Amino acid sequence: MKSCRIAVLLVAVATTTVSAQGTKPVYTPGTLTPQQEFARGIYKELVEIQTGVTTGNITTAAVAMAKRFRDAGIPEADIFVGGPRPDKHNVVARIHGRRGADGGKPLLLLAHLDVVEALKADWSPDIDPFVFMERDGYYYGRGTADDKAMASIFVANVFRMKQDGWVPDRDIIIALTADEESGPANGVDWLLKTHPELMDAGLVINEGGGGTLRDGKPLFNGLGAAEKVTTNLTLRATNRGGHSSVPRDDNAITALSDALSKLGRYKFPIEFNEVTRAFFTRMAGLEAPAMGRAMKALVANPKDADALRVVAADPRYNSMLRTTCVATGLTGGHATNALPQLAEANINCRLYPTASPDSVRATFERLIADTTVHVLIKTQRPPTPILAIPKDLVDPVTKLTKEMFGDIPVIPVMATGASDSRFFRALGVPAFGVSGLFSDPSTDARAHGRDERMSVKSYFEGQEFLYRLTKELASVRVTP
Repeated sequence: MKSCRIAVLLVAVATTTVSAQGTKPVYTPGTLTPQQEFARGIYKELVEIQTGVTTGNITTAAVAMAKRFRDAGIPEADIFVGGPRPDKHNVVARIHGRRGADGGKPLLLLAHLDVVEALKADWSPDIDPFVFMERDGYYYGRGTADDKAMASIFVANVFRMKQDGWVPDRDIIIALTADEESGPANGVDWLLKTHPELMDAGLVINEGGGGTLRDGKPLFNGLGAAEKVTTNLTLRATNRGGHSSVPRDDNAITALSDALSKLGRYKFPIEFNEVTRAFFTRMAGLEAPAMGRAMKALVANPKDADALRVVAADPRYNSMLRTTCVATGLTGGHATNALPQLAEANINCRLYPTASPDSVRATFERLIADTTVHVLIKTQRPPTPILAIPKDLVDPVTKLTKEMFGDIPVIPVMATGASDSRFFRALGVPAFGVSGLFSDPSTDARAHGRDERMSVKSYFEGQEFLYRLTKELASVRVTP
């Protein structure tokens, strides 16, 4: 990997600023253009199709979007619907470019159709996670942020391309896939293995990037250039059990509780890579003075405990600095009147790209120091390389950001979560998170949680940004 070249490029991206061109606002509150109304309808349709990764049916959404592609005028021969299970289908559509192979490998627009499970009882009483609702300038519903906003925008923009009579120089592939949210039938993985010709792209645009708002104003536009690695571990405490009327000191639930307390207090060491080093260097100039000074000091000296204390106090920044692990599931006991024979907890870890599941397990075993509690690696994903950001992606993202959002920088970021970009990066295919969807992390970070939402204004700005970006990227050959 050409680390020096990547680092120089990342800093260059992070420090570029140009004045906005004062374009007409994309969205006027209370008034939608016909194109926006159309996108809203697709958005609503997708949110109201229950595609929970374990309880929903992704195929229903894939079939619905295939119909949308047909209605847009894409021939049946250029639409694929399929997957490894009847309820786990994906849809892939292709728009042919005027230059064919001479235009370069296709541009792939990627979004996933599955969503994290949501229980109505866990949400506000007047909000149903699978009923699309608009209130106070926000769209509510499971998937409004992750990832049905991008999916609906990609589909709606196909109609706009056709309506405008615009034909790209190179092919555009739109892939809407299943089981990105840790399901058993990941659509991108399946398509790459069984139908690689459908996904043979030169550049992939996916989730994992997006803009940050502060006090209602755009602060920076993030370009997702790296991501952490997901691993799940099981803590398992076992015991011979017995009658609850005769308690003993060795109790599986108590042992598991003690182990979880130890892990909950542990902080992994901090690390930097070329993406996060560039990120914190550039963010230091955008943050409040105290935070900015701490970021500069920490980049200069990762062992500066005072600087780390300030930066890590922000949960988002803390997650970008180190491997993090958190308990996300708990089971134990088999009867109310019996001593527990088994107690288990799921630990979801987001590994720094340089960490390994085995090293995390060894750390857990050392911390717990209890032979009755076993640490098992349940699922693991391989790390993926950090690829150089192509100049032909940097330039249009930077230009459009300035045109639409003002004098703000484009900054490469390492996602604290994970995405399907990893499958492409592992093959050496450039895959980056770019959306133009802006949100305030202090109020809008609700993906996977209660009352997930997307700003109405941000949604339509993202629609316009991705339309313009698609036209830019499908008119050039992208090279690293």
